[in-house]
Amino acid sequence: MQSLLSQQYTVTYTPVTEVRYRTETRTGTYTYTDPDTGESHTETYTYEVQVPYNYYILNVSVVNHALGSVAAANLDPDQKEMYDIYQQTQGNRPDLFGENPSVANTNNPYADYTIPPDALTDVQFAAMMREAEKYLGYPYVWGGSTPATSFDCSGFVCWVINQSGVGSVGRTTANGLLNACNPVLPADAQPGDLIFFQGTYDTAGASHVGIYVGNGMMIHCGNPIQYASMTTTYWTNHFLAFGRLP
Repeated sequence: MQSLLSQQYTVTYTPVTEVRYRTETRTGTYTYTDPDTGESHTETYTYEVQVPYNYYILNVSVVNHALGSVAAANLDPDQKEMYDIYQQTQGNRPDLFGENPSVANTNNPYADYTIPPDALTDVQFAAMMREAEKYLGYPYVWGGSTPATSFDCSGFVCWVINQSGVGSVGRTTANGLLNACNPVLPADAQPGDLIFFQGTYDTAGASHVGIYVGNGMMIHCGNPIQYASMTTTYWTNHFLAFGRLP
């Protein structure tokens, strides 16, 4: 298994050599002879020159591969079949994982969800959903923030907000998004509001974020990006707040 994990990342090194120039100050002398007296004097002067030198750059590119693709490339058919079964059944011990969204479950009943048509009459919310649904099924990748790398929870929400034209939040964390929002009471939450959770891993403040889509549902980057019910025991135990972008 260790050999498989080591193949989860592809690291490419590209050395580049550039010729650059630096300024150096040099010293010279010249001899001056007085035409009247015949006496000679030595004078010192300074001048600057541009000196070329080699500037060495090492570009490092790291690509994170989903563990499933690593397994597919390295396991024989029998091993791959066992791997798929373990993924589907959570190793026959779902009680160990509860409803933790970090554990992939291909039987997730919320992978497909139809948003109520009346919610989509809101132009901004509809734009968010058009963008968000492009990435259903994308795997969770820690630190990911673009379709090329896939996403983590805050990377996904930031991308949807920025690309849908609803706002411009740059790339920030779940807690950064919380700080950018106005607080909303749960009873007043509307589709398109952000929903925040705490304690899903060891960090202060908001540790997970999704987009509320109404009817107790959200779209978020679990593993994979999916629709999920917010009313499960796991999410209700970790609920922090709703927020609305200004």
